[in-house]
Order: sequence, then C-alpha cells, then structure tokens
Amino acid sequence: MLLQEYFKTLIPMTDEKANEIATFFQKERINKGDLLIREGKTSKKSYFLQNGITRCYIIDLNGEEVTTRFYAAPDFLNDYLSFFKQEPSEENYEALTDCTVWSITHEKVQHCFHNIPEFREWGRMLLTLNYVKMHKHMISFHKYTAQQRYEILLYKHPEIIKHVPLKIIASYLGITKFSLSRIRKNIGE
Repeated sequence: MLLQEYFKTLIPMTDEKANEIATFFQKERINKGDLLIREGKTSKKSYFLQNGITRCYIIDLNGEEVTTRFYAAPDFLNDYLSFFKQEPSEENYEALTDCTVWSITHEKVQHCFHNIPEFREWGRMLLTLNYVKMHKHMISFHKYTAQQRYEILLYKHPEIIKHVPLKIIASYLGITKFSLSRIRKNIGE
C-alpha cells in the first residue's frame, strides 16, 4: 500500500512495522473544495494524501486568499503547530481536487510517538522535511525571479500546474494572475 511505502521512504523500517503503523490510520474521501483544516479551528487529524492536490491559504489584510503551500500526492499534510499544540489554526487547508487521504487522530499520533520508536523517528524526519520545504519557499522569494519560481514549480510539480487554477498558482508565487500569464507566454506554455 502507498501509505506503508511512504513510511519506508523517510526512514528504514520493516514491512511489519510499516503495516503496524498503518493500522492507526483511517481511509477517507475528501471532495474538491472541502476544507480539511479550517482557520480558527484546532486540527484534530493529520493526513497522508494518497491522491489529489490540496493547498494551504490565508486571507490577507486586503481580504484576498494567499496560497502558502501546495501538497500533491503522495504527501503528508497538517498544520503541525495547531495539531501538536492543540491550538486554533491560522490557515485553511483546502482540497483542490477530489482526494483520498489516510487520517490519524491526535490521540493515536501521541500513542504511536510514545510506543513505536520507528514512528517517532519517522515523525521527526517528516517535521524536518516540512521545515526544509517551507524554508526553501521563503528563500525563493529573495533569491529567484517570479519566472524562476514558476519554472521550479513546473519542473517539480507539473500536476499542480495542470490541475490548479492560475489565480491560485499566482498567489503562491506572490504575483498577479496577469503576470503569471505573461510568464507562461514567455516560456512558451
């Protein structure tokens, strides 16, 4: 199963251990447009995205949606601060396509952290990788042009370019959708 394979890509573990950890997860279908996590609400579940695309977004000072992160399957998503501190989230997590996810509750995560060393190591690696992704995205605004940021996204996640509306991609890149249209024209898309 994809969930167990995902565990094993982050840290070495046996099939048996990956299967044991997977028993704590429950399969769910999420419809396009549904919010998995809502701003102002506390995140009660963590999600493995088996298929589909989701995004995180905030509402800025002008009342506009600003996309802060994309998740494209296979990936793990959560508002880690809200989930682990059990505080209200500052972001919305929206399904941009119909998705299949495997969810795990806060209580089960705590159980696994305290009782399964491989889960604890896997969780540590997952947090580290998420930090690296966020850090690289933040640096990209100062190190690369908007066109370079778009080209990186196109190279690393063509499925996002294919399935996500340009307005949402533009907000993630920190530009207007008109600027994004110009960039796409410049690179011959």
